[in-house]
Amino acid sequence: MSPVHVLIPAAGSGRRMGADRNKVLLDLLGQPIIAWTLKAAAQAEAVVWIGVICQVGDRPTLETIAKSLNLSKPVVLIDGGTTRQESVYNGLQALPTEATHVLIHDGARCLATPDLFDRCAAALDTCPGLVAAVPVKDTIKVVDANQRVETTPDRQQLWAAQTPQGFDVALLKQCHQQGIEQGWSVTDDAALFEKCDLSVQVVSGEETNLKVTTPMDLAIAEFILKQRLG
Repeated sequence: MSPVHVLIPAAGSGRRMGADRNKVLLDLLGQPIIAWTLKAAAQAEAVVWIGVICQVGDRPTLETIAKSLNLSKPVVLIDGGTTRQESVYNGLQALPTEATHVLIHDGARCLATPDLFDRCAAALDTCPGLVAAVPVKDTIKVVDANQRVETTPDRQQLWAAQTPQGFDVALLKQCHQQGIEQGWSVTDDAALFEKCDLSVQVVSGEETNLKVTTPMDLAIAEFILKQRLG
């Protein structure tokens, strides 16, 4: 298993959460959401370095949080952009020169386990790009602008994408550069890989690896953590 560097986009807001600050700074069982994310990444055997991509205004708070955790891996703060795509681009430019494999993991996915990080890192030894994902359980409907059902895709071919997403650093940098030149706008880095006709492998994710976006998500995350902690 090759060593990996981790980039954690955490430059969002608390708008959908109804909060007055970045949602990763909200309390979850006595610690900020981002603290749980950082601890999981740092506990992964393959991870050697962590970069947190953040808003300039959140930098002092995030510095304090990172120092208080006394993590075994270095944590570097990186200024984010106006979109997630721009933020990840900034993160890629800030990677140490020796970085060859990178995992990109949403700061609000605070329930991912160290094992998931390691499984994704191991998979990068055999593929150029990957995405953690879980099979879709619900029947999905494709709906038009008038909310009329157009089609029902085969559920067996549908997976819900999570993070970490992992990539060969040089290839992902090329994809981001091409995205800038072509004016592409994507919601995740796997989509950039796909647009560049590069292969993306699925790694089995975790059902509990939810993204904390709403107050209900926060309540569910608290329940899951309480179960884990006994």
